[in-house]
Amino acid sequence: MDRTSLIAELSSRGLRDEALTGPLYKRLAQALTGLIQEGLLKPGTALPGERDLAEALKLGRVTVRTAYRDLMASGALESRHGSGTFVSSRVERMEQSLWRLSSFSADMRSRGRLPAARILSRAVNTPSPEESFLLGLGGDEPVLRLDRLRLADGLPLAIERAVVPIKFLGDDAGGEGSLYDALTASGHRPVRALQRLTAVTLDPSSAAILNVTSGAPALLIERVSRLEDQRVVEYTRSHYRGDAYDFVAELRIGDDL
Repeated sequence: MDRTSLIAELSSRGLRDEALTGPLYKRLAQALTGLIQEGLLKPGTALPGERDLAEALKLGRVTVRTAYRDLMASGALESRHGSGTFVSSRVERMEQSLWRLSSFSADMRSRGRLPAARILSRAVNTPSPEESFLLGLGGDEPVLRLDRLRLADGLPLAIERAVVPIKFLGDDAGGEGSLYDALTASGHRPVRALQRLTAVTLDPSSAAILNVTSGAPALLIERVSRLEDQRVVEYTRSHYRGDAYDFVAELRIGDDL
């Protein structure tokens, strides 16, 4: 919904109707909440500034500011420093098992969601010393370094930075589809992995890509995946939105207890 349509919708909701009770800021907050619940204001939509909205609706600026603050407190709106006020990009939380190795694409499809990837950068070059050690490569063996934004139903959920030896892929493999599908097609399907999870906060650049506020919580997942013959096929560092994922594991009491 653009600015003109928003102003028209809010004006049609009778904010100044004398039959209504309650302060104007409450009426404005209720009208905005209605637009969000009806799907007319989508997550991530930018709202007019306080002054602009106040002038358009012939309200006091304090009225708009108080309505915005109420909606931020409830989580319906969010303020992004230097950018303005937006409809909250909160997402439905998902549980992800720590014991099952699957690709992002396969996991989203199993939930009935449409997976997608947007390439942030793609390069074929030599590995860093750390990557050479982790992947068991010589310093002159080329790797594909692929940074992608992972989305589900158009919503950004994770930034994935993968490093894969070219010998397992081929120079033109790896892109908008599933990296695991590409590895499987080449006969190099990962069968096991070691993952490390760390709670972090997002830097301004990563937060902007994921459409959340700078400093928002995230989960950093470092994964080293192996083939059946124990060769390392992938090293990935991914930042998952902290408001979207719960990682769960089933624990069993050992025989020695």
